[in-house]
Amino acid sequence: MHAIDDQSDHSDRPRLGRYPAARHVLAHLSDTHLLAGGALLGGRVDTVALLDRAVAQLARLGTSIDAIVVTGDVADLGEPDAYRRARAAIAPLVAATGAELVWVMGNHDERASFRAELLDEPPGDAPVHRSVTVDGLRIIALDVSVPGYHHGSVDDAALHWLATELAAPAERGTVLALHHAPIATPLAVMDVLELRGQDTLADVLAGTDVRLILGGHLHYPTNGEFAGIPVSVAGALAYTMDLSAPPRELVGVDGGQSCSVVHLFDDAAVTSVVPVGAHPVVTSFGAEFLAELEALDEAGRLERFGRKAGA
Repeated sequence: MHAIDDQSDHSDRPRLGRYPAARHVLAHLSDTHLLAGGALLGGRVDTVALLDRAVAQLARLGTSIDAIVVTGDVADLGEPDAYRRARAAIAPLVAATGAELVWVMGNHDERASFRAELLDEPPGDAPVHRSVTVDGLRIIALDVSVPGYHHGSVDDAALHWLATELAAPAERGTVLALHHAPIATPLAVMDVLELRGQDTLADVLAGTDVRLILGGHLHYPTNGEFAGIPVSVAGALAYTMDLSAPPRELVGVDGGQSCSVVHLFDDAAVTSVVPVGAHPVVTSFGAEFLAELEALDEAGRLERFGRKAGA
């Protein structure tokens, strides 16, 4: 864990402009949809390979990552072996970063096997709520799954648990993670599977220290706002919904898979999409170039990196 002080916890990042380094960095993955035996999803998508690829890419960030948040649909059918494969796949990222790992229940997940295989808890059907604190930042995983269905719901018991957790503010605020993001979608069919109980959820969140909501479920990266709180939805690692499909159609494609990186500052949150895949490099500036810029003053940096060619 990184120590808390008056400066950014990621001080190894140089300050070359207005903004300091983020105080917390979160890796946000979602909707891996693994199957037992590593079977291909839909007979064609290698979800294990996609998760392995995302882990390898994120591992390059090293110890700058404070927490890894996986917002649900870890397994496609809730099979114990699928969870074991997900845990094994993410283990190298935990080892490389030393980050806190937060699993969130999704509608495709099954609570008993989720608890047993991911959390080392006795199998049971109770909701899987969890609250952890990472260097003063509280991360709450809220289980809004509905057994036997694919929509989400925040019932009275979940609201009471959440309100109790939020009764006292955390030193660096709170990030709420749930699978069914409370956000509008242009995909009309997905409205059937939306989160129920959003009005009462908004009431519970009012006046609390929740500064960001993380979600999944939609299978494409997007952002919005709920109850005055920013919402960030990570793209799926299994497949992506095609938002260029005709308005009355729902089309998932084997392409565009992504995850996200969240940078939390003292007074702001920034989320960025990470495309997953072995894409050709078209431009690159390495650590030596950054060191060169650090050695210059502001005017020198603009001349070295900011002046247009031929100007």
